[in-house]
This record gives sequence, structure tokens and C-alpha cells, in this order.
Amino acid sequence: MFTVSCLKDLKMRYVAAYLLASLGGNANPSASDLEKIIGSVGIEAEADKIKKIISELKGKNLEDLIKEGQEKLASVPAGGAAAPAAPADAAAAEAPKGGAKKEEKKKPEPESGSDDDMGFGLFD
Repeated sequence: MFTVSCLKDLKMRYVAAYLLASLGGNANPSASDLEKIIGSVGIEAEADKIKKIISELKGKNLEDLIKEGQEKLASVPAGGAAAPAAPADAAAAEAPKGGAKKEEKKKPEPESGSDDDMGFGLFD
């Protein structure tokens, strides 16, 4: 069983950079590889955090770590209970009978004029 204890202290940018390097074919990414990836989006990488992520993940099978993490997340409650089917049935019962349908005029939705990231960056 693998545990990566450093992840609670690190921002995901370091883990993401390590995974990107690994997915790119580099089985053992170096500190300079991670600095290059993180620096490509205009963020200054912290050397101590890079060293920590490399030491924690070096030699471990990332697919196994991801699978283990997914299993752990699957056991975490994700929110409220499933909605009962009764409201859908009630809506169907309220529908006009005899095939007559109430026509609704739909207003065209205003198009978003930009692809702004709303102030969020990939590594913020």
C-alpha cells in the first residue's frame, strides 16, 4: 500500500507537473523537468517542494497510486441522498391531457462574448 504523505502540504501544481512529465514518457522526472513545466505557465517553482514530490514518488507506479486514490475517494460520501422519483411523476401528471401542449417561447440565450477564465488560472 502506497501513501504519499507530502500531498497534504503541496499544491497540486507539483503533482500535476510530475504526472505530466511521466505521461510524456519521462519515467523519472528531474527537478529541472518539473521547474520547466511549472515555469511554462509563469509560476516560480519552489525547489524544496519539487524535491519533496520527487522523493515521495520516485520509483513508485503512478497508475497504482492513482487507482488507490480513486478507491479511497469512492468511499467518501459525496453529498445528499438520491432524489425520489415522485417529483418527476407529479410533473408528468400536471402535463395537459389530450395531446395539447402548451407552447413556450424560448428566449435566445445571450452568447458569452469572451472565453474569460473568470479570474482563475490553471495553477492558482
